[in-house]
Amino acid sequence: MDQTRLQTLVEQISMSTFGKPFRHTATFNPRLRTVGGRYVLQTHNIELNKKHYDTYGEEELVAIIKHELCHYHLHLEGKGYRHRDRDFRELLKKVDAPRYCRPLGQKTDRPKTIYTYICTSCGLTYTRKKRMNIARYVCGRCHGRLKLTGQLC
Repeated sequence: MDQTRLQTLVEQISMSTFGKPFRHTATFNPRLRTVGGRYVLQTHNIELNKKHYDTYGEEELVAIIKHELCHYHLHLEGKGYRHRDRDFRELLKKVDAPRYCRPLGQKTDRPKTIYTYICTSCGLTYTRKKRMNIARYVCGRCHGRLKLTGQLC
């Protein structure tokens, strides 16, 4: 979906669902990670997460647009536009918009590395998620020197 198609879709949803025009800009924001979209108070623009459209399709995108248009129209009318406000929750029910979007799958770019250290004096084993500076740290039991024995990915 390109920018012009998105803009016309938002304008159509605004007129058909709310009966009011959308006079600002709707764009895909590639920096959005956890949210489906956001309404920018200063500019009155709507930014949407393209990953939700790619993952779940146009039906989910329409639901997110309805949610953001609730923020938009209530804010312009001077009513409660926040998630906790009664006006917002009532308008969500009226237009059948979700309060939250469906979650995207968690990213697992790299496997969790586990470092294993062993004390050279008493043989106590330490497992850590973060790498330690063995020149600086010593064993907590006997104050012996530590040695990196292995990394598990």
